[in-house]
Amino acid sequence: MRIPAVAGKFYPASKDALTRELRRCFDGIFIADDPSIVGVISPHAGYMYSGKVAAHAYAVIPHADTYVILCPNHTGYGSGVSISTEVWSTPLGEVGVDTEFIDAMPGYITTIDELAHRYEHSLEVQLPFLQYRFKDDFEIVPICMGFQDHETAKEVGAEIREAANATGRKIVVIASSDFSHYVPLNVAQSVDNYLIDALIEVDVDMFYARIAEKSASLCGYGPIAAMLYATQPTSGKLLNYATSGEVTHDSHVVGYVAMGFKNI
Repeated sequence: MRIPAVAGKFYPASKDALTRELRRCFDGIFIADDPSIVGVISPHAGYMYSGKVAAHAYAVIPHADTYVILCPNHTGYGSGVSISTEVWSTPLGEVGVDTEFIDAMPGYITTIDELAHRYEHSLEVQLPFLQYRFKDDFEIVPICMGFQDHETAKEVGAEIREAANATGRKIVVIASSDFSHYVPLNVAQSVDNYLIDALIEVDVDMFYARIAEKSASLCGYGPIAAMLYATQPTSGKLLNYATSGEVTHDSHVVGYVAMGFKNI
């Protein structure tokens, strides 16, 4: 069992308080599944900072058999690309892992490794949003990426596609990432929008080139690229953008992005 690492820190630790917080995040947002969406980007800060942005992604995400969740590795523990097979627990209940899907992944670059996931927050904070929307009627494939280079992202995406084809699962891929980290507001907005434009074009080469050009500080670029390679969408759409400054009023901010990707 993978027990919560950041309950009571990034989100409330009790079921009732967490449910209230999720209602706050979704307040005023129209919830309507979009069956053409194959992937989303969602932020992973504390809910008071980025929960409202994340809710925009989860308001349109369609129901799927399996949600493949890709996150960066903030702790440095574990292997380069680590998959968890444990059942995950949150204050809202347990989330099962699709082990058949994982078994169908060829393992070119992925390995089963629980250590990378033990203290990692960026995947955990996505789960209550899925539980709020779909109760327990889904499974997940948790993938933590310590390696985020372009070639690794391409290989991870290929493994996900191969498993999806082999199992016949209806999947949606979730990329967990925050964008600019602790930079002036105008810098965050400029750099983040520059990267968002590349993602709207679904151009992974341009995305990596612009990250290098701007020395961008987003933390989950590998998961984003792997999501795009796995789902091969035809278009991307910005659903919401905000910064931590809207809550903290600090001069240096973190950028939060919700995007949806369609394959039509």
